[in-house]
Amino acid sequence: MALLEVNNLCISFGGLRAVDDFNLRIEKGELYGLIGPNGAGKTTVFNLLTGVYKPNEGIIRLDGEDITRKSTTEINHEGIARTFQNIRLFKNMSVLDNVKVGLTERFKYSTIEGIFHLGKYKKVEKEMDEEALRLLSVFGLEEEKDTLASNLPYGKQRKLEIARAMATSPKLLLLDEPAAGMNPNETQELMETIALVRKKFNMTILLIEHDMKLVSGICEKLTVLNFGRVLCQGETREVLTHPDVVKAYLGE
Repeated sequence: MALLEVNNLCISFGGLRAVDDFNLRIEKGELYGLIGPNGAGKTTVFNLLTGVYKPNEGIIRLDGEDITRKSTTEINHEGIARTFQNIRLFKNMSVLDNVKVGLTERFKYSTIEGIFHLGKYKKVEKEMDEEALRLLSVFGLEEEKDTLASNLPYGKQRKLEIARAMATSPKLLLLDEPAAGMNPNETQELMETIALVRKKFNMTILLIEHDMKLVSGICEKLTVLNFGRVLCQGETREVLTHPDVVKAYLGE
């Protein structure tokens, strides 16, 4: 059984078919890429997968369960976490506290215990700190744990957003243009980080990306979108040499 199975997904905005008859199948442990020109519908697909938008037609199944009509919070609880094209961190919170936000569903105490620091509060906070630091160490951010997120260099902010998403223990991680705005060295480091996350956590990853070096370097399979429809799907090497993809996406 595939981890993610999307069948005949469609959504329209003001009469415009933004995503039309979209199908996708991702097996557990795969690193899958979703590419296409600007306006092709890639982020709309992510918004459909995470409940931001509800489709007009189609079904989304995660681990065999229909999540099509569930809320964003419910879908996150089911096991999908994401990052965003425009970084969305709590910039006035520390690096450590940003990751702890992602841990709140796994480590709990009552409101009264939190306000007055009673009961399980100290024990749970200590466990959260330890888990957050463990995650930060995977991303090489443990030394910046007390730094405000807004004061991190751009590349490290990208890493922190992934670390926070991973704190929810997802089954599927969605990365929306994680290399956007990065220089070549930062992009190479990000590729290594994504590969490490996949290996260490046996993580299934779906990413949107424009950086073809990154896509061809780490993704085993690709889906190419154009005008909201699937242009081509399959093994990365085959997709990137497909005549329709070369013409429509690479502009050759």
